[in-house]
Amino acid sequence: MATKEPWFASFKPYTGNLDQTPVQIDEYLPAGKSIVLGLQHAFAMFGATVLAPLLMGFDPNLTIFITGIGTILFFLMTGGRMPSYLGSSFAFIGAVAAATGYAGVGTNPNIAVALGGTIACGLVYAAIGLIVMKTGTGWIEKLMPPIVTGAIVMIIGLNLAPVTIKSVSANSFDTWMAILTIVCISVIAVFTRGMMRRLLLLLGLVCAYVLYFILANVMGLGKAIDFAVINNAAWFGLPHFVAPTFNANAMLLIAPVAIILVAENLGHFKAVSAMTGRNLSPYMGRAFFADGVCTTLSASVGGTGMTTYAENIGVMAVTKIYSTTVFVIAGIFAILLGLSPKFGAVISTIPVALLGGASIVVFGLITVAGAKIWIDNKIDFTKNSTLIIAAVSLIMGAGNFSVHIGSFDLGGIGTATLTAIILNLFLNRGEKPSGAVQTESDESIKSFTHSA
Repeated sequence: MATKEPWFASFKPYTGNLDQTPVQIDEYLPAGKSIVLGLQHAFAMFGATVLAPLLMGFDPNLTIFITGIGTILFFLMTGGRMPSYLGSSFAFIGAVAAATGYAGVGTNPNIAVALGGTIACGLVYAAIGLIVMKTGTGWIEKLMPPIVTGAIVMIIGLNLAPVTIKSVSANSFDTWMAILTIVCISVIAVFTRGMMRRLLLLLGLVCAYVLYFILANVMGLGKAIDFAVINNAAWFGLPHFVAPTFNANAMLLIAPVAIILVAENLGHFKAVSAMTGRNLSPYMGRAFFADGVCTTLSASVGGTGMTTYAENIGVMAVTKIYSTTVFVIAGIFAILLGLSPKFGAVISTIPVALLGGASIVVFGLITVAGAKIWIDNKIDFTKNSTLIIAAVSLIMGAGNFSVHIGSFDLGGIGTATLTAIILNLFLNRGEKPSGAVQTESDESIKSFTHSA
């Protein structure tokens, strides 16, 4: 009797030319290149993964540590078929603030209440994942055809744009340094080849960091980088864990965020599917379930809710490296960051202007990935219904138009996402969605799923 091979046995080494051939999901690069690429993904997620807990009054070091563990668990639970980094989710900010009364300064005194609500959200999200695993993604596909998912991906990039621009607009020096960072990244992206081109974000940030040091610390043209925080930080230290408290009102406020996470992550997975040319539908239920479980585990020890990160999808879009093993390495780097206050201090010295410049590139790439979904699926923009769905949802998302239901704040992304879904159901009733994603045959999907 033949013995079934473990899922990881299907992974194979990459044998193509990095300048010409993408690295696929089930391929892996040599250890040295994988480590450097994993570090680049750690850099890509760092700014947002630290910012989200700060905005909610959570411990950033603990959050970094937990997202590393969550990313590795996500890899294992999805059979290595979904290239994603699980970072701290911004979708929770409004609900957490409403549930805890947090004013946005210092540590959240009611963090335990927020953790209980986040656990409830994670359980709801995981339950949705189980339903999708049992019933398939058909009902989600009906709710969110390519016109909707493309809009959602674009909304995520556009919604983050104002915050990013504001972060580099404090003074003219920061503005010019952000532009210089964009130039550094662009030069590496266009005028280099091979591994250097694939590391455009990491190398671009390093070049911009050196230039910033010369201009600010040596020439005194801007705010100097303070290296004292590195000297004062310990080499090793465990994060501070917090136990949750379960409050019914907080749970009712935060649990519905699961709906936003489904819409957000479906858009992410659609973008990855379009980039890789692989049908990832058989793994979406597993991915939803894994994200929900990791969110629950994170909140049970004091971390934030989690989501697949658009920043890292942007990195994949420009590097054409989709190998899931790289995200395991990124997760290990994150764990090291969480366990080493000194290492985290080094990363924290990166000026906001440089992170803002890199974010402009990454969020722009996310927006373009949404447009690519429309192009790949041949969305018909001669139809008024299609134009209205895209136009209204994009402007709502870009303008951060937010609807409040009682004390629950849907947020700009959530409001725009639900608007796109509702408009599609209302305006395209009875119509077959145009531009269905090209997929493998049902038998191929079934075989692929079972082998994992």
